[in-house]
Amino acid sequence: MPLTDVSGKATALYQARRSRQPIEPFTDADPDLGMADGYAIAQHLTSLLIADGDEVIGYKVGLTSKPMQQLIGVDQPDHGPVLKSTMYADGDAVSLASFIQPKIEAEIAFVLGTGLRGPGVTVIQARQAISGMTAAMEIVDSRIADWRIKLADTVADLASNGAVAVSSRLLPLDGLDPRLIGMALTRNGELVDTGAGAAALGDPVAVVAWLANTLGDMGGSLEPGHLIMTGALHAAVPMRSGDVFRAEFDRLGPVTVRVVD
Repeated sequence: MPLTDVSGKATALYQARRSRQPIEPFTDADPDLGMADGYAIAQHLTSLLIADGDEVIGYKVGLTSKPMQQLIGVDQPDHGPVLKSTMYADGDAVSLASFIQPKIEAEIAFVLGTGLRGPGVTVIQARQAISGMTAAMEIVDSRIADWRIKLADTVADLASNGAVAVSSRLLPLDGLDPRLIGMALTRNGELVDTGAGAAALGDPVAVVAWLANTLGDMGGSLEPGHLIMTGALHAAVPMRSGDVFRAEFDRLGPVTVRVVD
């Protein structure tokens, strides 16, 4: 029997995270499931993870590029929490066993110096609230079988979050334009893809403003110290054991992830 309630769907995703066994898309049995439903499920799922002792330390924003929005069939991004348990440092080893079907993306991340509460947050206000930016990579993962996701599925699944790896180097925005920050991603020394900050909603700082306003509409806010992942600058790359991914950013420097069994 298909699950029809918010708590049941959240529990199914929670169990899929624990067992590393994917589930069928909710939208297969419930094609009318919408974004609001997805966020309701995500909120319940987040509360289950916090009850386990985890902590929300920021947010990831997905679907910030036009190609990804067209692929899913939407005209706006989505968001999910960044959990403390999923945080890695530059150069750390990441185990495939922690995920179901992981892919990696290079992104620009921001750390907030002051809080932001929407609605009405402007790009200028968002820039003023940012204490610095840093090189980062996100591991996206889906608890939905074979990545057969529609918008409500990925929103419910915390925007397909998996983990993040963040450089220790934090650069102030003074005199820098995040739109123009270039990036080259290599796997085992071979170039995989390139990108630039403008791929993220035209301006990564605009991603922060969008997130503050969207959370504000939902009764939430961004807090000082929050890490904000602003979205992939290229197509996500599947991960294999033995891979060494290195994203090198202009001005920000590199961040590296080593993939192990």
